Amino acid sequence: MRGWRHHLHAHPETAFEEVRTSAFVAELLASFGIEVHTGLARTGVVGVIPGKAPGPWIGLRADMDALHVEEANQFEHRSRVPGKMHACGHDGHTTMLLGAARHLAETREFAGTVAVIFQPAEENEGGGRVMVEEGLFERFPIESVFGLHNWPGLPEGYFAIRTGPQMAAYDIFEITLTGRGAHAGMPHLGRDATVAAGQLVGALQTIASREINPLDALVVSVTQLHAGDTWNVLPENVVLRGTVRSFTPAVRDLAERRIREIAQGIAATFGIQAAVCYERRYPPTVNAPAPTQQAIAAATALVGAERVDLDPVPSMGAEDFAFLQQARPGAYIWLGAGPGASGCLLHNPGYDFNDEILSVGASYWVQLTRQLLPLDAAQHTGSAA
Repeated sequence: MRGWRHHLHAHPETAFEEVRTSAFVAELLASFGIEVHTGLARTGVVGVIPGKAPGPWIGLRADMDALHVEEANQFEHRSRVPGKMHACGHDGHTTMLLGAARHLAETREFAGTVAVIFQPAEENEGGGRVMVEEGLFERFPIESVFGLHNWPGLPEGYFAIRTGPQMAAYDIFEITLTGRGAHAGMPHLGRDATVAAGQLVGALQTIASREINPLDALVVSVTQLHAGDTWNVLPENVVLRGTVRSFTPAVRDLAERRIREIAQGIAATFGIQAAVCYERRYPPTVNAPAPTQQAIAAATALVGAERVDLDPVPSMGAEDFAFLQQARPGAYIWLGAGPGASGCLLHNPGYDFNDEILSVGASYWVQLTRQLLPLDAAQHTGSAA
């Protein structure tokens, strides 16, 4: 598994471009004797593994895509693709599921069918949504679906999961402020969109601090500001972009409405125009009760109850596994990766997946499968019939 992981890390591919990665996964699955399906959501791969007896279908999902980040590491398996790297550990996620798939295919010690789902484009582009829209659950009659993410900051080899929201909804916005350009030394002859943008950045922060119940969660972050290209000209246009994170529909609705209203209000105050584009990208990742208990039982059997956190603080990060959970009952679990070398956490140019947890993650998938699809029960039922 370490070799597979290092190969994937050295050859990162971003959303819907995972051609080499997809081929690598499909080739390995086929070499394990697994029925392979490709082309779902362009570069997605699904492997079908029947057990020794009939039974229900379950889905185990890993994401494959990398990020647009320039890697700062200098080890031998560092990214060989400029401007792209596996800064979120999807190389490790893919590897752990490949390891589990190999073991499950060799042993078949379960009653039912396992679909191993290798999903493209988790970062920003909603590959999970596309897989669902293109018939993932119609082609493969999966009854429940499970996901896993490595989690720096959680002790190595520990698990964390909770019923209900575990990760936030993910929205994006773009606000274009249009004023009247002028000489920077004669601002009274123009309409300064830059000053308005400065006021708008601060005003947007009042949505979370002054309009949302403090017991609810909301993040409004301005992440881009584009204006002008020289020292002595007031630019005519300023573009602000950012993200909104929330857990509940009411908070999400309020945030979108207030962003639009505040942008228009600030624009009116400065005598300029505002155009707001707001896009709802991912729903919150909400763990269903029954699959969550099944995930807890598998993790507990593997590492012990003292290493399974049943009430982690939800993350304002987002996950398009949420689209799979909307279609089928599902549970998403975090696997502790340790403190992170030199403080390098997810989406950091110095991040690298912790290879020491590869076997834990693969074993979790195997334990979960045998627990959900017990062969002994099926054989007992068959003999009694």
